[in-house]
Amino acid sequence: MVAMAIAAGARVADSPSLLWSRNGEISRQAAEILQALRSADAYGLRPADYDGPALASRAADLVRARDTDSMHWAEFDRALSDATGRFLTHLHFGRVQPRVAGFDLPQPRPALDTAALLARLAQTNDVNAILSTVEPQFHHYRLLQQWLGRYRALAGDPALTNLPAVAGRSPGPGDRYSGAAALRKLLVTLGDLSAVDAATADATLDPALVEAIRRFQQRHGLDADGIIGKRTFTALTTPLAQRVRQIELTLERWRWLPAFDTPPIIVNIPQFRLYAFSAIHDRVADMIQMPVIVGQTYPRTRTPVFVGEMKFVVFRPYWDVPRSILLRELLPEIRSRPGYLASNHLEIVRGQGDDARPVEPTPANLDALASGQLRLRQRPGSDNALGLIKFMLPNAYNVYLHGTPAHQLFRESRRAFSHGCIRVSDPVALAAHVLRNAPGDWTPAKIEAAMNGADAQRVYLSKPIRVMVLYGTALAIEDGRILFLEDLYGHDRKLETLLIRSGPASAGRSRRS
Repeated sequence: MVAMAIAAGARVADSPSLLWSRNGEISRQAAEILQALRSADAYGLRPADYDGPALASRAADLVRARDTDSMHWAEFDRALSDATGRFLTHLHFGRVQPRVAGFDLPQPRPALDTAALLARLAQTNDVNAILSTVEPQFHHYRLLQQWLGRYRALAGDPALTNLPAVAGRSPGPGDRYSGAAALRKLLVTLGDLSAVDAATADATLDPALVEAIRRFQQRHGLDADGIIGKRTFTALTTPLAQRVRQIELTLERWRWLPAFDTPPIIVNIPQFRLYAFSAIHDRVADMIQMPVIVGQTYPRTRTPVFVGEMKFVVFRPYWDVPRSILLRELLPEIRSRPGYLASNHLEIVRGQGDDARPVEPTPANLDALASGQLRLRQRPGSDNALGLIKFMLPNAYNVYLHGTPAHQLFRESRRAFSHGCIRVSDPVALAAHVLRNAPGDWTPAKIEAAMNGADAQRVYLSKPIRVMVLYGTALAIEDGRILFLEDLYGHDRKLETLLIRSGPASAGRSRRS
C-alpha cells in the first residue's frame, strides 16, 4: 500500500538533511526499513517497539495528500530515524541489560555508531545486508533465527500438542496409547517421525513410533527410553507458542555475547554441555564437546552466568571446602562422628596456602573452624571432590571447572548436582586442549601421569582462554535439529518479565555506557 501511495505521490523540494524522502516520496531504502520494522518478530523482536505500521501509514498519508510542508517530512524523517536507531540497538545489544537479568557478561561487540549506520542505510542498495552486519556474527545464532519462523507457523495450530492424558502406567514400547495417532501427527510435524512410518492406524507404540519418541526425548534433554513418562508428556504437550518464546529469549541472550576474537570454551548450563573451540568460528567441526555437571537449582548453589579467563590448571588439587558447605553440611558431621575427617581425607589447617599445616580436631579447633579462624580442606586423591585436576579461571564467584570421582552421574540426563562449580566428564581431553601450546609437551599420557602422580602441580597456559558460562534453552544445531531444554534456574521466566517491562522509552538508551 505504501508503494502504491509512493507511485502516485507529488514532489516537493528536497531538504539535504532528510534521510528518508526524495522529492516528496519516501525512498526505496525507507520502504525496506519500514518493512523490516513491521517484521521485527522475524528477528525475535517486538514490532510494537518500532512503530512500523504507524510510520508506514504516516508516510502514505503524506504522499497521498501531496503534502509539500517540509516540516511534516522532517518530523517523519526524525521519527523513522529514531525507530530505526532503536531497532539497530536491539539487534546489536538486545533489549535488556544482562546485569539486570543477573548475568555477569562483559562489553559485547563494538559500540554502534548509529548516526553512521543510518547514513549508510539511507544510501545502500541492500538494507538487509547492513542489518545483518549489526546482528551477532555467530553461525548458531543464524541457525536458531531460521527456526523462529517455522515454529511461529506451527504455533498457529495449538491442537498439535493437545494429547490425551496418560492413564495409569507410563506407556512404553509395545503398549497401547489412546493418543497414538495424535502423537504420530505431532512427531511428523516436528521432524522426529517420517510420514511413511506414521502411515498406520495402530494404537500401540510400535518400533518406529518408539524411535521417534526417543529422538524427541534426545532433543529435549530427556532420558531417551521411548517411554511417555511425566517429563516426556510435559515436553510433548508444551504449547509450541512457548517454544517460540524460548527461541526469542535465547536469541536475546546471544545478542549479549562478545565477539569470538580468540577460541573460547563455552558451557551451556541448561544443556549440561561444554564446547571447547579450536577456532573462532562456532562450527561443530572446530569444537571438542563433553557432558558436564552444573550447580543444583537452589538459589545458593546455581552455577552463575559469567565470563572468565582460564589461566592455569592444577594437577592433584586440594579441595578447599567453601564455608557455606562447611557450616551447613560438614561441620555437623565432624562434630558428631569422630572418624569423619580421617575417613574422608579431610584436614583442618591454619593459613591459606597449600603449604598450610594441619591441626588436630580438638574442640577448640572445631570452634575456630566454625568461626572462620581455621579452614577445612580435602587432600588430593582419587576421592577428592575436585577429581584429579581443576581448571582455574579467577572470578568473584569462586567457580571453576574440575574433574570428579562421581563419574556415574554423567549417565543422568539432568545433571544439576554440584554446589556451583562445573564438573567435566573428560578432564584429560580438556587439559590436552588448554595446554596444547603450553611448555612441556602435554600429551594425554603425560596429563594422566600428572593426575596420578605423587605431587600437586600447577601449570600455566601459554595465554589465557576465555570461558563463557552461558544459558540458552533453545539451540539449533548443524545436523538440522533444534533442541529445547528445561529452564533449569528460571532465567527464561525472569527475562520474559524484564522484556514485558521494557519498552521504547528505555530501549533507545546507550548500551553498556
